[in-house]
Amino acid sequence: MQIGTRWKVGAEPPARLPDSVKDAIARTEADVAHLDTDRWRWTLTWLENRPVVELNDGTTIRLGSDGTVTVTRDED
Repeated sequence: MQIGTRWKVGAEPPARLPDSVKDAIARTEADVAHLDTDRWRWTLTWLENRPVVELNDGTTIRLGSDGTVTVTRDED
């Protein structure tokens, strides 16, 4: 695993992320827009050279080896 970076919800994601992952980030941010996310951050790590992006609420976005993007949400 390789550590990537962190950024605030609503800020521009890292340019090196594939557009499909950026789109999933934008959809997720739209889903939580009604919440107070001022202190929330995304964390990007790289696993087997593929991005894994996690939000403070436990939402995780992964790019699969076949190019598909999966979004999983913590259902506490």
